[in-house]
Amino acid sequence: MQQKIVITGGPGTGKSTVIDELIKRNYSCMTEISRKVTLEARKNGMEQLFLTKPLLFSELLLEGRVNQYLEAQKIESNFIFFDRGIPDVHAYMNYISIDYPSMYIEKSTLYRYDKIFLMPPWEEIYISDDERYENFEQALAIHNHLERTYKNLNYAIIEVPTGNINVRTDFILNHL
Repeated sequence: MQQKIVITGGPGTGKSTVIDELIKRNYSCMTEISRKVTLEARKNGMEQLFLTKPLLFSELLLEGRVNQYLEAQKIESNFIFFDRGIPDVHAYMNYISIDYPSMYIEKSTLYRYDKIFLMPPWEEIYISDDERYENFEQALAIHNHLERTYKNLNYAIIEVPTGNINVRTDFILNHL
């Protein structure tokens, strides 16, 4: 039976680094798609799609994450790791206080994951870049929205401790 495992958390918490390590260890992973959506929008003349058209950005993310979920079902592997899950989309919408269609909650309820690992804010490793515009305080607020969103969907959340990449990755693998 395949387990679908989400690694989530605010921006700059080390999610993608852990996903990269899991890939190196030959685990099946679905990588983050928000940077891809952002870069694609830039090619089409929108500098910050999330800031200028947050509902469109979120619709594209929701569609992409549902597609990842469905693609994962075709992979023959005991564990599939996701760099963020479907509920992350409406957690961010809650963070920016934008109304969104009930379909967001419906998709999060329909497509369930087996385990949720939450990466806590960690100021020592936090950096901003061209696709990550949030400051550390905003990252803390996003973390709180993510935690609340997953709890509201009745997920048990496992918080990943800070530490080097091997410590964090081993922690996740030891909790499967």
